[in-house]
Amino acid sequence: WLQYRRLLPTLIADWRSRFEVGEFPFLIVSLANNNARQTKPIEPGWAEIRESQWRTARTVPNTGLAMTIDTSDGSNIHPRNKQEVGRRLALVARNKVYGEKDLIYSGPEFIEMQTEAPKHDRIRLYFKQLGGGLMIKPGDSKLAGFAIAGPDKEFVWGDAVIEGDTIVVSSPDVPTPKHVRYGWAWNPIGNLYNKAGLPAITFRTDE
Repeated sequence: WLQYRRLLPTLIADWRSRFEVGEFPFLIVSLANNNARQTKPIEPGWAEIRESQWRTARTVPNTGLAMTIDTSDGSNIHPRNKQEVGRRLALVARNKVYGEKDLIYSGPEFIEMQTEAPKHDRIRLYFKQLGGGLMIKPGDSKLAGFAIAGPDKEFVWGDAVIEGDTIVVSSPDVPTPKHVRYGWAWNPIGNLYNKAGLPAITFRTDE
């Protein structure tokens, strides 16, 4: 995955150079959910590659990311629901390429965290791309997929709740939390969406 951090931006730069038409748009489809459903707080592997894709979309000009973490049944990396993948790519294109700046084209995107005073026993997460507000996937009763750890980075499942446009994560097993990860698995159990119906981009605060 560290190599992918270099390879994907290099690929984009190479194609742009060879086409000789400037920095044309490059839209990235995140890796879909695949393999067995997540059972441990973190299951590294493809999570880091998805992070590399997100990192590229954040740092390389005129690029965008379509999140597809919920489009597969886990048995095939190529989602059968091509229409939804295409729809999400179209949303990115309409915003990034065609200038529909008020269009919500992404699910919630993590931007920063704070350790809550005075006890410093929980972490508050802040997001952009709220799309009308944060929500739990319809049919689910509580947030899932959040893991929390102290300085030792021994992650356990976190208790996560939506408070306005933020999420607060804590665990009785982690009295001094320092890090949070969300959807950190091949086939994560995350169920955070915005009210535009788009899934949150998986992330870690300890990048």
